[in-house]
Amino acid sequence: MDNIFIERLWRSLKQEAVYLEGLTDGFTAHGVIRDWMTFYNTERPHSALEHKSPKEAYWADRNMKLAA
Repeated sequence: MDNIFIERLWRSLKQEAVYLEGLTDGFTAHGVIRDWMTFYNTERPHSALEHKSPKEAYWADRNMKLAA
């Protein structure tokens, strides 16, 4: 069951960034993957998180706990 989440992440990374960029070297790959991971965690909506980004969902949960 734990593998499902990481496999989904790898699938998304490959389909949304790696295959589209045609990476030729490690420096380019590092930059593309870094930028995509930042996008994935801060901007990309996730259906499992009520169409929020992980950053939005994380901080919304923390703010609710602080307000309580």
